[in-house]
Amino acid sequence: MIRKATELLRQWDGPLTRDLVLSPGEFGLGQVPEKLVPDQTTRTVCGYCSTGCGLQVHLRDGVAINLSPAADYPVNLGMACPKGWEALSVLHSPDRASEPLWRNEAGELKPVSWDDALKTFCSRFQNIIREHGLDSVAFLSTGQIPTEEMVLLGMLTRFGMGWRHGDSNTRQCMATAAVAYKQSLGFDAPPYSYADFEESDLLIFVGANPCVGHPILWERVLRNQREAKIVVIDPRHTETAQAADLHLPLQPKSDLDLLYGLANLLIERGAVKQEYIDEHTNGFADFAEFVSAWPLARIVAATGLKAAEVEQLVEWIATSERVSFWWTMGVNQSYQGVRTAQSLINLALMTGNFGRPGTGANSITGQCNAMGSRLFSNTSALLGGRDFTKPEHRQQVAQILGIDETRIPHSSGYTYDQILEAVRRGEIRGLWIIATNTVHSWMQRDETRETLAKLDFLVVQDMYHTTETAQEADLLLPAAGWGEKEGTFINSERRFGLLKKVARAPGVALADSHIFRLISHYWGCEALLAPYDHPAKVFQLMKRLSQGMPCDITGIEDYAMLEQAGGIQWPLPAGSEPPAVERRLFADGKFFHADGRAKFLFDAPLPMPEPATDHYPLILLTGRGTVSQWHTQTRTAKSAVLRKLYPAGAYLEIHPRDARERGIQPLEKVEVSSRRGRVTVKAMITPTVGRGQVFMPMHYGETNVLTLPHFDPHSRQPSYKDCAVQVRRLNQENQP
Repeated sequence: MIRKATELLRQWDGPLTRDLVLSPGEFGLGQVPEKLVPDQTTRTVCGYCSTGCGLQVHLRDGVAINLSPAADYPVNLGMACPKGWEALSVLHSPDRASEPLWRNEAGELKPVSWDDALKTFCSRFQNIIREHGLDSVAFLSTGQIPTEEMVLLGMLTRFGMGWRHGDSNTRQCMATAAVAYKQSLGFDAPPYSYADFEESDLLIFVGANPCVGHPILWERVLRNQREAKIVVIDPRHTETAQAADLHLPLQPKSDLDLLYGLANLLIERGAVKQEYIDEHTNGFADFAEFVSAWPLARIVAATGLKAAEVEQLVEWIATSERVSFWWTMGVNQSYQGVRTAQSLINLALMTGNFGRPGTGANSITGQCNAMGSRLFSNTSALLGGRDFTKPEHRQQVAQILGIDETRIPHSSGYTYDQILEAVRRGEIRGLWIIATNTVHSWMQRDETRETLAKLDFLVVQDMYHTTETAQEADLLLPAAGWGEKEGTFINSERRFGLLKKVARAPGVALADSHIFRLISHYWGCEALLAPYDHPAKVFQLMKRLSQGMPCDITGIEDYAMLEQAGGIQWPLPAGSEPPAVERRLFADGKFFHADGRAKFLFDAPLPMPEPATDHYPLILLTGRGTVSQWHTQTRTAKSAVLRKLYPAGAYLEIHPRDARERGIQPLEKVEVSSRRGRVTVKAMITPTVGRGQVFMPMHYGETNVLTLPHFDPHSRQPSYKDCAVQVRRLNQENQP
């Protein structure tokens, strides 16, 4: 197999005049493309956020030298944010993982061959399983590798190696939306198209700051020609709130009180579409009775909003023809996020704002391929958006793959938080982390590092050897990154976009798909992945796995069709008419539950698990800092251009009155403490945060020293945006 791997390297990672651009006519199943001609340009999709922008990569003598936004791509229409413009530069960072590294007896990571690395990988994990059972190993995956690689990883771990526990870092961003859609609509199905930003009369953003988090989507909002009103519901006066017609700065985690109250006031006003409710939904009568307990006075008391602000929003919803509700992490990352998301779905259903242009209850995804992870990674859902617990779904997958059904687990196993908890109690002894930076991104950073130290064996597979998590590894496997391999991403509006190889990975780093296939050989389950030796072949498998499911893509012929169409939204079953550029779901009023109806779902709001106290009087909010930063800065910190566009060190935003009470001056260093730890950061004094609240961007390692580990009971998604802290001025002699 090492000889085969070398052949693969020569074929796909050989001279830079080979396999960098594929024209529509050259895309074929496993076909080796022609050499590049000099000064050629090709289109690919960006690998940062879920917007899924098209980028034109410009090559000279077969080498990618620059890029620009693709003017003909239906997502971004010639626009790109700073991260997209700098996507190539981060590939050339000197800290790229270019060879396998093994931690020796002296505790140092030293180079080893792929043969030694993979023998060690398999022998160590297999020894742990023999001694402690299959429940003693697990993997943590990502939303940032191509869908085809997610399929191979899910097949390898679940069906080939027999591992029972595995999850994706998508749990940290999109689990709430996925569960909310499944429960309410019958499938994890964001209903919208980006055209809906341009076609709404009223856009309501809840816990979303697209100006920073999804700037190209905000550009789509600015293209709206319907004189639309914009409402932002967010404790912070964010960049998006500053551009809004109405900002409702509610108290943190009082969303449910406001949204239930809006429903009640709309019902009292008679501003519901009863015919739509009767024909297309279940449970409205019970919902209406439930929300009747939220009169205007209760809304005002719970949220801290003014009555006139609430009444204005009710008036706008009641009188607007096309209302769209948009949310992202401010809703998803909550201990009651699923019910909050469903309260937005409820509002859209009861006002008939589904399936028409400019409408919908619309979750904006986080990572570039979080949707691919939700549907095809074999973590929380069985391949194709199926359910591990359903015998008929296991039978379907087994038949498609030609394997014994008994190889498919009857559950998805532990979620992300449960995996780490099992490590803490000594149940899980071996862990494989792929393309994610757990030490930085998980709550209680210091305890997370201590948790990983309890493992008998930790493998990290990443494109950089310097991440906080890679530094804890016993074995580091070097992986190719965006632009160094092929495949597809699925963006927020369900669009399959084509990722192309425009650069060669450094050293002997391999595409994740190659690593998975090599591991299958060393583990002894090579036959399972052997038929899928090129991403295009995996895509054909994905089509079969999607057949008959709501995400059916059997009508997408191949990569060439994706190239020609500028990406294609699911679903597109075989026999469909040529797809429109942008399509939304539920135009026929039929949802994915067996009876074709959507459900009204609700629960009473819960108190904040860690409210402010005399000792910790401030509530810490977290989120994106600037357009130029991304997640744990694993990539964006490698760009000299991007580093100039955001603060170099961690900082805290604090209201002027709260700062004045503590004697804090602008840019002064302060100590921020919670029940879990303390950090030193610079103070940014700004009225964009409310009194009694502070804000820290998630991109800095200091933030998750403080955050509280608590989770939504339905989605198991962490709630990063509420914990109690204290902020103190440091002694003057400690100031720089």
